[in-house]
Amino acid sequence: MWLPCGGTSNYIVTHFRRRLFKAYFRDLGRRRCNVAAFMPEAAGFDGVSDRSALQEFSVSNSESFWAAVARQRLSWIRPFHTVQDCDLSRGEIKWFVGGQLNVSVNCLDRHVHTCPERVALIWERDESGSEVKVTYRELLEMTCRLGNLLRRHGVKRGDCVTIYMPTCPLAVASMLACARIGAAHNVVFAGFSAEALAERIRDAQSGTVITVNQGVRGGKVTELKKTVDTAVQSCPAVQQVFVAMRTENPVAMTARDVAMEEEMLKEDVVCEPAAMDSEDVLFLLYTSGSTGKPKGLVHTQAGYLLYAALTHRYVFSYHDGDVFGCVADIGWITGHSYSVYGPLANGGTTVLFESTPIYPDPGRYWEMVQRLKINQFYGAPTAIRLLLKYGDEWVHKYDRSTLKTLGSVGEPINTEAWEWYHRVVGDGRCPVVDTWWQTETGGICISPRPSDADAEIVPGMAMRPFFSIKPTLMDTEGKVLTSNDVSGALCIAQPWPGMARTIHNNHQRFIETYCRPHPGYFFTGDGAYRSKEGYYQITGRLDDVINVSGHRIGTAEIEDVLNQCAAVAESAVIGYSHDLKGQGVYAFVVLKNDVEVQGAALCQQLNNMVSKKIAKYACPDFIQFVQRLPKTRSGKIMRRVLRKVVERDLDGVGDLSTLDDPTAVQEIIQGHGDLCGKQP
Repeated sequence: MWLPCGGTSNYIVTHFRRRLFKAYFRDLGRRRCNVAAFMPEAAGFDGVSDRSALQEFSVSNSESFWAAVARQRLSWIRPFHTVQDCDLSRGEIKWFVGGQLNVSVNCLDRHVHTCPERVALIWERDESGSEVKVTYRELLEMTCRLGNLLRRHGVKRGDCVTIYMPTCPLAVASMLACARIGAAHNVVFAGFSAEALAERIRDAQSGTVITVNQGVRGGKVTELKKTVDTAVQSCPAVQQVFVAMRTENPVAMTARDVAMEEEMLKEDVVCEPAAMDSEDVLFLLYTSGSTGKPKGLVHTQAGYLLYAALTHRYVFSYHDGDVFGCVADIGWITGHSYSVYGPLANGGTTVLFESTPIYPDPGRYWEMVQRLKINQFYGAPTAIRLLLKYGDEWVHKYDRSTLKTLGSVGEPINTEAWEWYHRVVGDGRCPVVDTWWQTETGGICISPRPSDADAEIVPGMAMRPFFSIKPTLMDTEGKVLTSNDVSGALCIAQPWPGMARTIHNNHQRFIETYCRPHPGYFFTGDGAYRSKEGYYQITGRLDDVINVSGHRIGTAEIEDVLNQCAAVAESAVIGYSHDLKGQGVYAFVVLKNDVEVQGAALCQQLNNMVSKKIAKYACPDFIQFVQRLPKTRSGKIMRRVLRKVVERDLDGVGDLSTLDDPTAVQEIIQGHGDLCGKQP
């Protein structure tokens, strides 16, 4: 056996160490290079050598992280002097204080300077195969003409313009035109009724409405201008309605109405952008609350835009030249953040989807993916569950090789739908990002990505917090749960730029809803489970808000409508698990003493009322007429009991001793059994 002498041995050890250290520093340099390539700002963060360290840095050094990102990724008219001034316990939230910018400049002008003919929007019209492409130059000209038109008609900085339009380029231009001249916008989903629209116009104090003559969706024409005409009858502040033409069908015009496209042609293609403070209002967006009155959540300029842009870039691994396909309506926050502001701030190409998943057939999404060469697809679990039922052949019929990332939004996605989405739609090669966020958060807060390319993705779990997001679970006593394998109320422990600032005209409600339940934390209203591995899974709402096909609706809103029926004494609405919609609506209705149960006819009348006053998606799937509702002796409806009955969890009904009349429960159980299986 050959044995080295001491000198040789020392040489070998020293040489080995040198090689080891060289390899170590080479690897360290490579990792630093990789993380800097991933996020250029990371090069200036001390101690950040990989993506895991970047995440930790963003949480523990939130101000430094967001300051660097804001300076790098936004174009400022005047730089900010204070990164953040926040106190969650009092609902005081300010980011990038002292800074000034213009959102439309960040979404349009700076890209026109570098790539004017890059496609900004691909309008996937309801008519399949008739897409319209709009370049950044064209979108800027459209926005400027409309901005000048609004200014000529007296719309000024600080005003709020209500937009009631389908998903189309003119709707995007309307949003950006408001941002350009310093007005806020209030986009209302074009499926809302005239009464729901009027309520939002009045609360937003809008003097101007923008709409179209008609909407087209799923081969059906909807009379949007007529809906606006009805709505503004109860909105005395409305002075003017701008009307664009989606179809060639003429529409009745009054002295209040302005032919928008015709008047836009008279305007100049240059519109001076307003210098907006970081915390000036960018838009209001109404979302349902547990009290029955919709909440006008306020999002501001710089923080919202930056957060939408960063989440769009890193959750979906979006790169220059990609085509991003978010199929949400612009009337919802998903459309705002990931059809409009996020992609345009990043200079991307974004798809505006006007149709439905099954028009003209269940292959619509996948034919669109093939034709438009979409790289990232972002849709709702409700649509995925619907398409799953039509079978794999509608997917396999089309080439989906351009797809790189699949996203899910609006509600938790069940495992079966997740597996089908990943295996069939994504051919088992595209990561599925199940994203959790809310209108209140402005952008994605928990998602499997960003993370290392080979990092684990668990079906049906949102998993990992985004940069600087610090999720916290609370027990029923308001104490922080620090261990894993626990469930609790989901809160966020520190502010982030994209979060809503207040509720329009009601900051006290904002404090009571989001800040007071757990002082010092932002309360989301959702429950969550943290796994043994530290991943997060959303378990559902903790309040009386249900999620129907990705649309949040307060049970009190539906009850208010049902109770307006002359035959109804009172009602209680419960959300229940629905295979297709995620949650369905189940209504318990008590009729007045002199009213006979009219069965199907009364059910139809009640559903028509809900459709007219709110929207079709809010209509109850089941209406059960009952003699009385289970109540405590103080008169409070025991919704917990009703929920257990609907869920058929009779063992979980629990203690009924506090009920005024426990026999009411047995009657309701019997009635539920009789109704079960009978879909209205």
